[in-house]
Amino acid sequence: MHDLVIRSRRVALPEGIRAASIAVQDGKIAELADYDAVLDAAATTDLADLVVLPGLVDSHVHVNEPGRTEWEGFATATKAAAAGGVTTIVDMPLNSLPPTVTVPHLATKQAVAAGQCHVDVAFWGGAIPGNLSSLRPLHEAGVAGFKCFLSPSGVDEFPPLGLGEMERVMRELVEFDGLLIVHAEDPVRLRDPVDGTYRAFLDSRPGAAERAAVEEVIALAELTGVRAHILHVSAAACLEPLAAAQARGVRITAETCPHYLTLSAAEASSTAFKCCPPIRDAGNQDALWQGLADGVLSCVVSDHSPCTPDLKEGDFATAWGGISSLQIGLPAVWTAAAERGFRLTDVVRWMAAAPAELAGLPHKGRIAVGCDADLVAFDPWAPITVDPGALAHKNPITPYGGRELRGLVHATWLRGRVVGNGHPPAGRLISLHHNRIGNNV
Repeated sequence: MHDLVIRSRRVALPEGIRAASIAVQDGKIAELADYDAVLDAAATTDLADLVVLPGLVDSHVHVNEPGRTEWEGFATATKAAAAGGVTTIVDMPLNSLPPTVTVPHLATKQAVAAGQCHVDVAFWGGAIPGNLSSLRPLHEAGVAGFKCFLSPSGVDEFPPLGLGEMERVMRELVEFDGLLIVHAEDPVRLRDPVDGTYRAFLDSRPGAAERAAVEEVIALAELTGVRAHILHVSAAACLEPLAAAQARGVRITAETCPHYLTLSAAEASSTAFKCCPPIRDAGNQDALWQGLADGVLSCVVSDHSPCTPDLKEGDFATAWGGISSLQIGLPAVWTAAAERGFRLTDVVRWMAAAPAELAGLPHKGRIAVGCDADLVAFDPWAPITVDPGALAHKNPITPYGGRELRGLVHATWLRGRVVGNGHPPAGRLISLHHNRIGNNV
C-alpha cells in the first residue's frame, strides 16, 4: 500500500502535462499511473483540474542567518518558500555572519538551521581571497559549489576576487570538478551614482560592466576547464558572449531573475526596486526573454536578498540593493511568460529542473519515479494581488506590492508531506557532494 496518491487531470511531467496519478512511498515518487488507476493508498487526494507541478528549486537565496537574522532567517525564508511552491532552496554564503567560507562556518550555519526549515536547504560555499585551502574541504562537507564576486559584495567580510585569484580558484575546483558561480560585474566600469535618482544608479552600473566581467569569466573558464555559472544576468549584452562560449563547448551556464523579467527601469518608483545588477529597460527585458527561449539562460531564480526597512530608506544612491521575491516568483514569472506565449512547462524547466541540475540535485525538480515527492497544487489562472503584509518573509518589502498577477499555490508537499500553512517544519539539510541527505531538521 502506498502512503499517498495525488491525482490530477493536469500533471506537469518531464514530457508534458497530462492526467496522472502520483503514488508516494517513503517520501519518494514510487509510481506514475493513469488518472483513474486503482491504487491502494493510506490517503488519496484528487486535485481535479489544478495543475500539479514539481516543487520549485531556488538556487539563489540569501537567508542571512546567523548574524543578520533581523534581515531574514531560516524559519521565515523557508516558510515563504513553501507558500510560493518552492520546496528546495540553496543558501548563499554571504550576508550571514560568519560567511560560509570554511567548514566550521558551514557547521555553524547548519547548526542554526536545524529544526527551523519548512523546506529542504542546501548550501553554497564562498570563494574569497585567502580561503583557497578551504575549498576542497567545503566540497567534501557537502556544499553545492562556490560563489565569488568580481566587484565589491556590499559586506566587508566577503571581499571580491581579482582575476588572478579567480584563476587560482578555478584551477583548484577543476581538481574535484567543483562549480564556481560568479557575481559578474567589472569593478573598473562601476562608479558611484552622481545623485539619488534611479537613472543615476542605473548609469553607475552599466550593462558594459556585466558583459566585460562575463567575458573575463568565460576566458578563464575556457582556459582552466572549470564549470562556471553566471549569476543574475540583468544585461542583454551578456547573451552574445555566453551563447558563443556555450557553442564552443565552454562549461558555462547562466541565470536570470523574476525582477529582470517582469519589472522595468520606468517602474522604479521606490528603493524597493533597487538591486545589483540593476533592473534595466523594457527592450533589455525583451532580450532576456529571448535568451531564455534560446537556452542561453537556463535558470530563473529569485536572488532573494532581504534587509530591514531602515536599510531601504533614503534614495537609490544609499539604500541597500536587494529584492525579496522568494514567495511570489512563480506567479510573477508565469504571468509574464504566459503573456509572451510561453508554456507552464517552460516555467517548470527554468524554475525547477534546471536549478536542480545546476546544484547537483537529481532527485529534485522533476515528477518522475525515484524523485522526491515534492509537489505543488497550482491554479495558473487564479488572479492574485500581491499584499506585502501577507508575505511570509521577515520584512514585508517588495516592489511587487499591489501588482495584479495570475497563479495561486493551493498546497505544497515536501516528500509527500504538506508543508507551510501552520504545519511544523519538515525540511532537511542536504549535503550535495555524495547526494547525502541529513536527518530531519
